[in-house]
Amino acid sequence: MLTASFALAAQSPGRQAAFRRAVVAHLAVLAGAVSVLADADRARGSALVGHVALAAGVVEGAVLLGWRLTQLPRSQALEFLLVSPRRPSGVFLAEALVGLSRLALVTLSGLPLLAILVVPGCVAPEDVPVLLAMPFTWGAVTGLGLAAWAYEPLGVRRWGERLALGLVLLYLIAGVLGGEHLYRWAAALGGDGGAWFLTAARASLDYNPFGVMHAWLVDGAESAWGRALAVEGAALTAAALLVARASGRLRGHFHERHYQPAPTTDAGKRRRVGDQPLSWWAVKRVSQFSGRINFWLAAGFGVLYAAYTLAGPSWPSWLGRQVFVLFENVGGIPSVTTGLVLLAAVPAAFQYGLWDSNAQDRCRRLELLLLTRLQARDYWAAAAAAAWQRGRGYFGVAVLLWGAALVAGQASPTQVAAALAAGVAAWCLSFALGFRAFSRGLQANGLGLFLTVGLPLLAACFERGSWPRLTALLPPGAVYAAGARTPELLWALGPAATCAVTLAAARLALTRCDDELRRWYERHHGSKLMS
Repeated sequence: MLTASFALAAQSPGRQAAFRRAVVAHLAVLAGAVSVLADADRARGSALVGHVALAAGVVEGAVLLGWRLTQLPRSQALEFLLVSPRRPSGVFLAEALVGLSRLALVTLSGLPLLAILVVPGCVAPEDVPVLLAMPFTWGAVTGLGLAAWAYEPLGVRRWGERLALGLVLLYLIAGVLGGEHLYRWAAALGGDGGAWFLTAARASLDYNPFGVMHAWLVDGAESAWGRALAVEGAALTAAALLVARASGRLRGHFHERHYQPAPTTDAGKRRRVGDQPLSWWAVKRVSQFSGRINFWLAAGFGVLYAAYTLAGPSWPSWLGRQVFVLFENVGGIPSVTTGLVLLAAVPAAFQYGLWDSNAQDRCRRLELLLLTRLQARDYWAAAAAAAWQRGRGYFGVAVLLWGAALVAGQASPTQVAAALAAGVAAWCLSFALGFRAFSRGLQANGLGLFLTVGLPLLAACFERGSWPRLTALLPPGAVYAAGARTPELLWALGPAATCAVTLAAARLALTRCDDELRRWYERHHGSKLMS
């Protein structure tokens, strides 16, 4: 089973392309962080490289490992393996080992860049193993955690979301509002409660992967090796527990997904199907895993940041402000709102509503849809409804922050209007290009990464380099530039070009959607697919 899984992964054209894109993206992100070393001292620069490598490892673990494992039970072809003599845990373990191997190879692809940094002394030789091991282990924990979370029963996921909401509130209160005054807050509690609270807060700061990475690269290996061993040991233990839990739940999750009737607990609140059943289905589909935890975190911080902006000098002295100062130093509200617009554009670019995880599932779905009287505008409306359902919350938080900047006098009405227009244009461009990829049957992963990661990185290079005027020519750069400085005539060229490309892509997609979907179906139906 293990040999067959590795052979299939090596021969699959789709997985080969995804692996190559992951390697290129990893090297590009790492190279961007390395380029900052020229403008920073050794400690700050190496810490930035470590944080970027760790964040990249988490994202790559979710994409290369978590995505594959969560899509595994979606295919009914898995039933043949589940009724064979092979144990379900062995099937899961084989797929997990393939994903871990791919993640390890992507992580190792950054070794030449790290070796180059050792020569001038930007990174010490003993830092290289940490810069490789920690991103890999925590990427593995992220991917396995996503799979284990997706396999859990509905009731467990609901209680897990409530627990996560409590942790988000605790972070917002203690980490953001408390901030640098956390010791004073703990002293005010007094007794054992204050001591326990302070110990827990200090442990959460010292014993997390980003904190350990910072301590290792800034303070030195001598002072951080103990914490690094503890954090890595916790990661390996968590990975083992997640593998055990997910492998044990594979069969149960498959049966719940395909054979157990879906329970209805909110029948009175459910939207009516109406005259657009495809739109109703697409919204329902993306609401199954809606990412509420991420939105709660973004919305909670956005509300607090808006309150801090409105309060200004009147912000109470007993509340923390260091977190907000850190964000002010990296761009303030313009940077935060640009990030929120990008988060809102993610579902628009990746087309979660209509896209299927593999070509076989897409063929089965199109076999039914193409027999109906659905037109291109029906697919367009369904994709737009699903994308807006997932992204509207982030865009709403961005509007809240723009309003706070306007009331506080940090931005003029012209800046706010220009930033809002640029944000709408960026979202529409992501959606139009993503829908165009859907209609042509192209995988949206590469396009989505380019729109939500590649363009922002390029805009950041323009802003930090010698061409800040070119920043506004890119969609995310136009959002940032409008909030950071008064828009000039040159600024309007970027949003104007974005709107022109959006209209052209939308017109082309609506004109050719039906024909291209039918051609794609005729070309792939009944063919042997290995992706």
